[in-house]
Amino acid sequence: MTLTLSVTSNGLRAEKALRKAVHPLWESVDLVPAGERQSPINIRWRDSVYDPGLKPLTISYDPTTCLHVWNNGYSFLVEFEDSTDKSVIEGGPLEHNYRLKQFHFHWGAIDAWGSEHTVDSKCYPAELHLVHWNAVKFENFEDAALEENGLAVIGVFLKLGKHHKELQKLVDTLPSIKHKLEQFRTLLFTSEGEKEKRMVDNFRPLQPLMNRTVRSSFRHDYVLNIQAKPQPSTSQATP
Repeated sequence: MTLTLSVTSNGLRAEKALRKAVHPLWESVDLVPAGERQSPINIRWRDSVYDPGLKPLTISYDPTTCLHVWNNGYSFLVEFEDSTDKSVIEGGPLEHNYRLKQFHFHWGAIDAWGSEHTVDSKCYPAELHLVHWNAVKFENFEDAALEENGLAVIGVFLKLGKHHKELQKLVDTLPSIKHKLEQFRTLLFTSEGEKEKRMVDNFRPLQPLMNRTVRSSFRHDYVLNIQAKPQPSTSQATP
């Protein structure tokens, strides 16, 4: 499991010229990326810059703020009550507390791909996004989503591994879903009465890095050494 944090810049703007180049899921005029600080990206470890000034990210979630699970037509979301600072993140690159609004997953038709971001062009089977908004600068999530530094999204790469008790609790809330990722693929993009289309490959196309720098709270050579070092069999399975 790998964690990344992305702080958004300006909201998404439409450009009709880009419509033919994007996944059909993102052809809506309101969803086409057109800014210079868009996600997802390919993260190149060797090009990342170690920033010793990055503070630890503090995560404080209250399970009682969870409201409901629903299918929005391109993923399934778990939404949270966000009128107070009960479920928040702070620290890291953030100047304020950010409240948890929702989390959702992206996954592929097969295990060879599914994540939105990639690392050195490597895909992961799935990616979890925990979406937060800046309640200090903005009155609500909708306003924050349109402005610079309005949202902060934690991305977690998911790999196949041993049984994960906490993830299974979420999976058990979905009708007829008992086996995590493989069964996510039984969800549908389509509504009742429409021709069924399985909900797979619900990830956005990679965006150019432009003039941005990917900062890291740890040295990339440390990560490379960890990857090269043989691991005991008891610790190879990663949720």
